[in-house]
Amino acid sequence: MAIDRIVSLVLRAAELVFAAIVAGVNGEYLHKSDGASAWQLGRFIYTEVVAALGILFSLLLLIPFSSTFIHWPLDIFMSINWWIVFGLLVDLIGDSCGRVFNWGNVHPIHGDQCGKFKATIAFSFLSALLWLVSALVGFFWVRRRERTVARADAAHYNRRRQWFRRSHV
Repeated sequence: MAIDRIVSLVLRAAELVFAAIVAGVNGEYLHKSDGASAWQLGRFIYTEVVAALGILFSLLLLIPFSSTFIHWPLDIFMSINWWIVFGLLVDLIGDSCGRVFNWGNVHPIHGDQCGKFKATIAFSFLSALLWLVSALVGFFWVRRRERTVARADAAHYNRRRQWFRRSHV
């Protein structure tokens, strides 16, 4: 069935785009904060590493083979990492830029620093959701495939040979 491959391809492409947006906006912030220590920028460095891993894995898994479905544990791992990024950034922003889910000034390019920071939060949330959906698609694809193979094996091996048939030996 081709619909699962199309869905997987669309999910991987969206994961790539969202990770690239997070990497770009977060990288710009890291570039501008030149004098800060690594301890102060730890959340942003972790965000950049997760975004780089997201770009790498989504590029590798974007190749449309059926083997991309069996990597659903990697999708769960990346989803957990993106949820951690989302939590770290939401915890950091607090109320300093207004309410976290007030998206009035959000723009990844032309907004102020609070808007860019909220854009990073939004795209990390969307990326976490996409990796989770991709893991679910892969899990159900593998489960359906295993059930079909098990049913075919059971039909083949559990046939009883009838007493009146000759052996093919």
